[in-house]
Amino acid sequence: MEFENEMKLEFISKSANEAFARISVAAFASQLDPTIEELADIKTAVSEAVTNCIIHGYDKRQGIVKIFARLKENEIILEISDKGKGIENIDMAKEPLYTTKPNLERSGMGFTIMESFMDKVDVESVVGLGTKVTMSKKIKNKIENDDDEEEFSMITNE
Repeated sequence: MEFENEMKLEFISKSANEAFARISVAAFASQLDPTIEELADIKTAVSEAVTNCIIHGYDKRQGIVKIFARLKENEIILEISDKGKGIENIDMAKEPLYTTKPNLERSGMGFTIMESFMDKVDVESVVGLGTKVTMSKKIKNKIENDDDEEEFSMITNE
């Protein structure tokens, strides 16, 4: 499989770097000419995946979070990984509101949010070795977006 472009990003598992990751991936994804909504979806999913690495993967210790992003035609494929403690039961972890950190605000919705904003989400994890979340999203091409706007304006008589 040949990709049109790709990038790799590594950073220390500090909460301050979550925004850096989100903005970096958004800048990379902008090559596909996404709508503002599509870009917001990607940024939100990246934020959730990176936050999971920092809070759950590394817990209170420092490690490296890696992002590998690829573009193919009108799709972005993201791999976000850590070498943290891993997930014992992925199916349970993906259940809405399940959390190992009930004291934290917004806990238990990370995977649910990723799945709702991306077209595909796959989670691989080995206890003691880390976790990799692979997500993808197809970006509507410019013609499809223009057609949607035209259709909307016909419906609203604008």
